[in-house]
Amino acid sequence: MPPGVLAQVLCKIPQMKHESLLVGCDSFADAGVYKLRDDLAIVQTLDFFTPVVDDPYMFGQIAAANALSDVYAMGAAPLTAMNIVCFPSKTLSEDVLGEILRGGAERVLEAGALIIGGHSVEDKEPKYGLAVTGVVHPDKLITNAGAQPGDSLVLTKPLGSGLVLTAVKADMATADELAAVVNSMKSLNKDTAEAMSTAGVHAATDISGFGFLGHARELALASGVALEISFSAIPLFSGALQAASMGLVPAGAYANSNYVSPGLKITNEKKVGERELDILCDPQTSGGLLISVAAERAAILINELLRRNVIAAVVGKVQAGNPGDLFVTP
Repeated sequence: MPPGVLAQVLCKIPQMKHESLLVGCDSFADAGVYKLRDDLAIVQTLDFFTPVVDDPYMFGQIAAANALSDVYAMGAAPLTAMNIVCFPSKTLSEDVLGEILRGGAERVLEAGALIIGGHSVEDKEPKYGLAVTGVVHPDKLITNAGAQPGDSLVLTKPLGSGLVLTAVKADMATADELAAVVNSMKSLNKDTAEAMSTAGVHAATDISGFGFLGHARELALASGVALEISFSAIPLFSGALQAASMGLVPAGAYANSNYVSPGLKITNEKKVGERELDILCDPQTSGGLLISVAAERAAILINELLRRNVIAAVVGKVQAGNPGDLFVTP
């Protein structure tokens, strides 16, 4: 759902309060966190969606990696997962469902977690994902509310997957462009979470359906800060700029653009125009993490990420200012 619409709905739901509830649905967090004891908290999240690729096995891998990402963004380790399945059994072969579940199971096992059950319903269109439970020491919990002025912003994984996938549907993308996006989407953010733990970071969030700017805005709002983003520093998928130039833009990008517009400041509209904003608002599937880390530790984090073969770049900085403001420079 569009982030603006979702926010209007959630604000009407009664607030949940409990002394053990460390992170609930009254924040912009990626997952909920409940403290079981002083040295242990559980992290819970779920995510599911319609196929983004034709191959059911690859779809299962991508959907599982995407669901696991929220746990990694909180600095936690996934422990168990439950399948969420919507499937048109009257029109699609059970072999298709088997391949989806096989792909998902492989990602869960790679994460070191276990699938312990699930639920299925008949539907007109396939949908798949996971409900995931992870664990973390409360003192090591990472949220999107801890960014501090002066921090560096580090992004893992390139942007533009939604644009490339839209171009694929229009037969305007190459096989290599699609392969790069698929390989990224099915990759876990496990190594990124380990690097964050080693380097020590102030805040993090995963980049998914609200686009880079949508999730950046939520991090800024939760932390009470403003962010400065350098577009030229952001890694992009091959073909993303071309797709944006041709107008092959996912519908969700426009909703994301509306969501961030109240605090969006463009310093040079000739160099950061509609094409660039389409990329920054492009809905991502199983994207990377946006991490806020003390400037003096940014190099340590980058080195830890590169040592684990994770694509990463410093893409901006945190500054004092009106909470939620996003300053985009060329």
